[in-house]
Amino acid sequence: MATTTRTAEGSGEARRRILIVSGLSGAGKSQALKVLEDIGYFCVDNLPLPLLGDFLAFCQKSGSGLRRVAVGMDVRGHEDPTSYPDAFSGLRSQGYPIEILFLEADDKTLHARYRETRRPHPLVATGSVPNLIRRERAALGPLRDASDWVIDTSELSIHDLRRQLIRQFEPSGTGGVKVTLYSFSFRHGLPYDADLVFDVRFLPNPHFVEGLTEFDGRNRQVADYVFGHKVSQEFMTRLIGFLEFLLPQYEHEGKSYLTIAIGCTGGQHRSVAVVEEVGKTLGRSGVRIEVHHRELRV
Repeated sequence: MATTTRTAEGSGEARRRILIVSGLSGAGKSQALKVLEDIGYFCVDNLPLPLLGDFLAFCQKSGSGLRRVAVGMDVRGHEDPTSYPDAFSGLRSQGYPIEILFLEADDKTLHARYRETRRPHPLVATGSVPNLIRRERAALGPLRDASDWVIDTSELSIHDLRRQLIRQFEPSGTGGVKVTLYSFSFRHGLPYDADLVFDVRFLPNPHFVEGLTEFDGRNRQVADYVFGHKVSQEFMTRLIGFLEFLLPQYEHEGKSYLTIAIGCTGGQHRSVAVVEEVGKTLGRSGVRIEVHHRELRV
């Protein structure tokens, strides 16, 4: 199966970023790390403070593969959390571009979330949940004061939090929903993971044109034949317009991935040409695109 990945043109390499994710238990740290992972951060949760320097040195040596790192650190560690600010300042002085994201919520909201999840508070000492929340808030106070970003999630849904994190921390040029485009043959069945399926068997078929049969839809002559008809041009205008309307709606609801399957009879000509054209057009608009031609082997 042939595969191509496209991103926004001219986006360049994202700057190096090290983000410490901390905050109150129940405020959304785990969800925040999931969002950051979705947008390209290498995420590690509950890393002991003595290992942080070695971990960052490893990331630095690894090159561009670990340029964006998020590390979850909070009261679950065995260190005194009041020591975190000084430790992070020391690492900054060594050249590590550390930023601190702190998530919090009011006591009432945190207590309600613990009732819903029925999980124990990480401060497993005796006492009621409200008392443990107050102890944790006091212990993390110095870290909160030293943070670069503080987000109160009391009134935020999961989708609200996701949108806020993406706006703040997603690298330029890689925003929004990632779109995977499949060309395929209806003879061999639908791609199992398709969210949307389009049937282009009504378009003019190059398979019956002498001199075009042996090529696939990536060939310029084949594509020119497919798109050289009024029905094809109108279809592409409507399809691109529909997708340009749809993608922001999915993004608004917090969807990270969308798989679009476009099929024809043999999966060689029409579907391939349409997928290529859709990928190029959406890619020029800044959409993250991955193209797969299921029936092609090269």
